[in-house]
Amino acid sequence: MPTFTLTNEQVVELVKQLPTEQQIEVFRFLLLQQWGQWESLSQYGADRARIVAQERGHNWDTMTEDEREALINDVVHED
Repeated sequence: MPTFTLTNEQVVELVKQLPTEQQIEVFRFLLLQQWGQWESLSQYGADRARIVAQERGHNWDTMTEDEREALINDVVHED
């Protein structure tokens, strides 16, 4: 079986030419390939958010979405 060497751009262009169902299948395959890393990073972020909130006298799990956004904004814009 011959082997083809394609650039990233060529692969993307080929995927764009696929019917929607096949694009979804490719997306699902790629997503599942990275799911473990994403899950690990997501858990790390959630754990860190809880720690930072606790260090500042808050409970991340009982904070409203607005309170969480304000806390994140404060942390991001600290000097």
